[in-house]
Amino acid sequence: MPLEKPFKRTVRQLVDGSYANSGNGQYVQHHLYCSNPANHLRAFEILIKDFINLLDYVEPSDTNLNTYSFRIHELLIRTCVEIESSFYAILSENGYVKNGNWTIIDYRKIEASHHLSSYEVRIPLWKGDFWLRKPFENWKKNESLTWFNAYNKAKHERHRNFQLSNFKNLTDSICGLAAVIASQFMGYSANAQDVFLSLGGPKDGMDEIIGNFFRVKYPRDWEDHEKYSFTWENLKLTELPVANFDYNSL
Repeated sequence: MPLEKPFKRTVRQLVDGSYANSGNGQYVQHHLYCSNPANHLRAFEILIKDFINLLDYVEPSDTNLNTYSFRIHELLIRTCVEIESSFYAILSENGYVKNGNWTIIDYRKIEASHHLSSYEVRIPLWKGDFWLRKPFENWKKNESLTWFNAYNKAKHERHRNFQLSNFKNLTDSICGLAAVIASQFMGYSANAQDVFLSLGGPKDGMDEIIGNFFRVKYPRDWEDHEKYSFTWENLKLTELPVANFDYNSL
């Protein structure tokens, strides 16, 4: 049976095949859906702006994938910290409990609820073959994330691993953040203003997300029992229109 309530901080396909038809995607704006969404959305928008500024100096191209610098290092660290912040929010607000520090092993539980490995992210203006990224694809193969490992190595031992703060790992990580944000909020913005680069709506089968820079293709591999089935106009009037995903059982 399809799901009659949306999970907190969890975007999913509807039974009609869409993600937001007939206003049924507006659950992401409900005050019980997540705590302080603007904190994450504004941070993402600032990171997009800073990434676009970097493109004034590093052309988005295959030939620059191995380029590294302190500016790239800074953005890589900030981006991955923001990803971890979203992961923590998703798990904690859904009631996940664990003694001790949370690690990537805990974060990988989100694959079960969000299908992050199926998200595709397009980098606009890219020259070469790497314009389309699947930043969490390795999770589908039960493998680690190369760009996330690079972040940890560059963060803890920069003097040994500075070269890992390269443009490829940065673009993979910021595409990862785009997927994580889209998987929680779709295209809903904190301020409802398009302040960054607009692509003019190319017919590429993808959707704009917050900031109008990256384009995302949402997962289409949901089983029928994983999809949402509700009329939001009616559901939002109930006392508790959202549910917790049970990460503790994974």
